[in-house]
Amino acid sequence: MQSDGPTMESTDREDSRRSASEQGKGPRRESRALLLPIKDLRNAKKRLADVLLPEERFGLAHAMLADTLRAARGAQLAHKIFVITNYQPAMEAAAKYGWEVLHEEQQVSESASVDLASRLCGERGITELLRLPLDLPLVQSCDIDDLLATECSAPATILVPSRDGTGTNAILRTPPALFPSHFGPHSFAKHLAEAERARANIIVRRNPRLEMDVDDEADLRALLQHGLAHTATGQWLEESGVAARFKIRAIAAETPS
Repeated sequence: MQSDGPTMESTDREDSRRSASEQGKGPRRESRALLLPIKDLRNAKKRLADVLLPEERFGLAHAMLADTLRAARGAQLAHKIFVITNYQPAMEAAAKYGWEVLHEEQQVSESASVDLASRLCGERGITELLRLPLDLPLVQSCDIDDLLATECSAPATILVPSRDGTGTNAILRTPPALFPSHFGPHSFAKHLAEAERARANIIVRRNPRLEMDVDDEADLRALLQHGLAHTATGQWLEESGVAARFKIRAIAAETPS
């Protein structure tokens, strides 16, 4: 229910998530869109430098991107999908899938890229824009549709926190440029504060698949506890030997000296 000031709704999506097919039986709203900001993967995942070689960090980032793109391709409720990037392989993938590329000459930061894209999407008539990061190896198409199917009257935002609750793994804003982005440390609290200043309706959603991104060693160890058999990331972790290496380290750490 809309109020004069900001409100917050928290729900456990694992218990109460309805299927996208149930929520999407009405006419498709052509103003809903998905945004994928994609950086140059050759410079990705630097916080894993202590445990992965440069070529391994690239391989992991590439595999996680493949899983995110797969989920995006299967989403039913996004009228348009935008990719903002200057990374040539990402532009080629977007063209292959018929997505619109927002080309940026220089990537300053994730926040700058998303805010530029949000303004451009607003100018193209998009009223609801969902941003997803590229490193969500567990994400499924229904997770995307679930967020896009949520009814929220502008001004409003839907926030999905990171696994530790401090980051922002998914954010939907209506209108798209409702408030500035602050991706990075403690971004969830910063986005909440921005939404309150904008007097927006705030909806917080928890979803373990959307919350599982991989930024550091602890994230990678947590990911390896999940079933990854049908993901590109899981296949890469096995074929590269990284999964086996981490298992050996875990056993060694548990063995008394």
